[in-house]
Amino acid sequence: MIEFPPAVESKYRFILLAAKRARQLQAGARPLLQTTTKRPTKVAQLEVSANLVPFEDLHAEASGNGDAPAQK
Repeated sequence: MIEFPPAVESKYRFILLAAKRARQLQAGARPLLQTTTKRPTKVAQLEVSANLVPFEDLHAEASGNGDAPAQK
């Protein structure tokens, strides 16, 4: 079972991040970690769960919550 990193607050966001990263891997991006699997979707899930995929929470920035730091 894959665990969500603390910066990813929902399953939906986790899936979106992993899907976008999987598309990058399919387009030729290099994996950010060594794995035994070559499947881009699984590699992307592992990278997101290891908190290796940078992202910004634009919803928090747009709502005026400047106190919450965005993951980069």
